[in-house]
Amino acid sequence: MSGRQAVGSMRGGSGMSERTRAAAAGNTATVARTETSVPRAVLRSRSRAERSTPDKLRVLLALLIALSLAWGVVAALTADQHASAASDVVAVSEPLSLDAEQIYQSLSDADATAASAFLSGGLEPASLRQRYDADISAAAVRIEAASAMEGASAARTKLPGHLSSQTSAAATSTGDDLATLSADLTVYNGEVQTARADNRLGLPVGAAYLREASGLLRKSMLFAASDIYTNENSLLTSASAQATGLPLMIVAILLGLGICYVLIRTSRWLTRRTHRVVNGGLLLALVVAVVSVVWLAGAFVIGRGELLHAQQYGSGPAGAAARADVAALQAHADESLTLIDNSGDDQYQGDFVNQQKQLGPGPSTLLTKAVAAPGPSGALVSAAVTDAQQWYRAHAALRAQDNAGDHAGAVNAALTGQPADQFTQLSTALSNAITADQNAFASNARSGQDAFTGLAIGMIVAALVMAAACAWGLTRRLAEYR
Repeated sequence: MSGRQAVGSMRGGSGMSERTRAAAAGNTATVARTETSVPRAVLRSRSRAERSTPDKLRVLLALLIALSLAWGVVAALTADQHASAASDVVAVSEPLSLDAEQIYQSLSDADATAASAFLSGGLEPASLRQRYDADISAAAVRIEAASAMEGASAARTKLPGHLSSQTSAAATSTGDDLATLSADLTVYNGEVQTARADNRLGLPVGAAYLREASGLLRKSMLFAASDIYTNENSLLTSASAQATGLPLMIVAILLGLGICYVLIRTSRWLTRRTHRVVNGGLLLALVVAVVSVVWLAGAFVIGRGELLHAQQYGSGPAGAAARADVAALQAHADESLTLIDNSGDDQYQGDFVNQQKQLGPGPSTLLTKAVAAPGPSGALVSAAVTDAQQWYRAHAALRAQDNAGDHAGAVNAALTGQPADQFTQLSTALSNAITADQNAFASNARSGQDAFTGLAIGMIVAALVMAAACAWGLTRRLAEYR
């Protein structure tokens, strides 16, 4: 090999070596650029995440505070509505219904007692006179109390629209009926007193005054009392339905459960972002939310159960027994008026038969309905059924005796004999049944009212604590990004 060839070969080998080194250097630079580009992308991603996390925290903070306050408003309004309706049942609707019921009973008993006292002739027995006076006084007191309470009820305004309009219409009708009763009671009592005075003097015109007084009571006063009872019982049912209604309560409970879900999801998201297992503020808000939802739902379940029990086992059975008692009292007055007329089986005897058919026992009769009512007075009403049947038999014997010409013997039987004893037992059993049912209603209704006590305030406090806890828990995380 010549010298030039050797030099060329050395130069060629050197050139290839230089190209190899340049390629290797280029590859090394590419790898270096690739290795440095990955951390930069990660850092940029992390930087964007860090910039977006505070924004999300601020949105969550505003959302949770708004939801907490909304929960407080809805829950407090729901609790207040049910508490107000329950209070209305106990303090207004039930007393008005009771007043109307007792006005009806007192007037019916006064009519029956006046007839019995007149039948005795001359100076009536002191016991009957005292009973009549007590009935008139009780009716007057109840009319006055109902009038005052009706005015207080009309002044109340916290009622839903449909119930408010219903209350207004019923209040107008009830006010008119109370005015009728107040005016007619004075007229009725005056006619009875005139009948008594004539009866003491042996004047036959006394019977006419008594019949006129009884006609006024039955055609006007009892009709007004019955109308009051119907209106007030309808309002009692409406108030009870409002206190036990489901729709608004369901909405409130669903909202509370929704807030609990949002709090749980927020806590899980925060755990993934901050790698902290527990956020004290959100945990406190969740605990308070759960407790408040359980309290609201539990109070509603207990209150609703007690109020429904009061209506089913108290006011309903009491009303059924009261209607049976009034029918019996009117039949008893008819029995006495027939003897006062002393003209055989007259219109009052026909009225007695009609009242007997309504009273029962028998299908769809008052006593049958009272027995079927699921109240605590079942045994007393069942005893009243037996007493009624025995009274009917005694009355039939009395009418047979009177129609046979023994009018004096029939009068004595009506005053002190078996008909009088059997009616007394019947009336006593029904009166005791009414008292037992009314006591059951009052007890359950008060328990239902107590279930809502303090609930509205508790919901407001719970909502404020939830909002404050959410603010505390999330602002601590926000402070870490400053």
